Amino acid sequence: MHASFQSDHNPLIRKLESIFTLNDEERQALSDLPMQVLALKENQDVVREGDRPSRSCLILSGFVCVYKITGEGKRQIVTFNIPGDIPDLQSLHLKVLDTSVGTITPCSVGFIPHEALHDICIRHPRIMSAFWRETLIDSAIFREWMTSMGQREAYGRIAHLLCEMLVRMRAVGLAEDHACNLPITQAEFGDALGLSTVHVNRILQELRANDLIELKGDRLNILDWDRLKAEGGFDPTYLHLEREREAS
Repeated sequence: MHASFQSDHNPLIRKLESIFTLNDEERQALSDLPMQVLALKENQDVVREGDRPSRSCLILSGFVCVYKITGEGKRQIVTFNIPGDIPDLQSLHLKVLDTSVGTITPCSVGFIPHEALHDICIRHPRIMSAFWRETLIDSAIFREWMTSMGQREAYGRIAHLLCEMLVRMRAVGLAEDHACNLPITQAEFGDALGLSTVHVNRILQELRANDLIELKGDRLNILDWDRLKAEGGFDPTYLHLEREREAS
């Protein structure tokens, strides 16, 4: 099945243009990429560690996470992904996956053959540069997460992650001002930040009590952006956004 999108609504184009300026020919080439679109339920694996995939997955709607499972069966989430992300893009060159990708909400996922991705990179070197830039930014996000895990207290870790998710979602048009839908459970926050669910709940309550955030269901509203950034030590430089849409 080939998914067809208007250029302005193509999640991949929106994502790449948040970090890289594309021309009309490149936008059309991305729109023409063949993909098999599947609807997946929440808590379903998209790809698993150890797989040798012949295609990469583009998130069209919903939220996914990249994770690893320890020998004791514990899950460590290493990133959250939103529409426009290709969380296993590295499989173009690394033949065996060393992480798993799983849904955390119902998702629509487009599977793009590696052959098509290699071809578009050959025909459009700037798109190849955009993909390379995307993988470098993924690495920058991972380094920032490692800094949070090693050096920030729990309060700062959660504040920092909330800031990051808002800025990333603003960059692809999925947030309004200081508000966005954030369907991440407290258990998933815990698995990402090395905290228990009880500890995550306590910190979220504290952030609410300090009038920094409002969290109703899946809806996050940041009430004091400057204070939340300060509490998390958040500087969006590591996201390397071409179009700066940070909340101000």
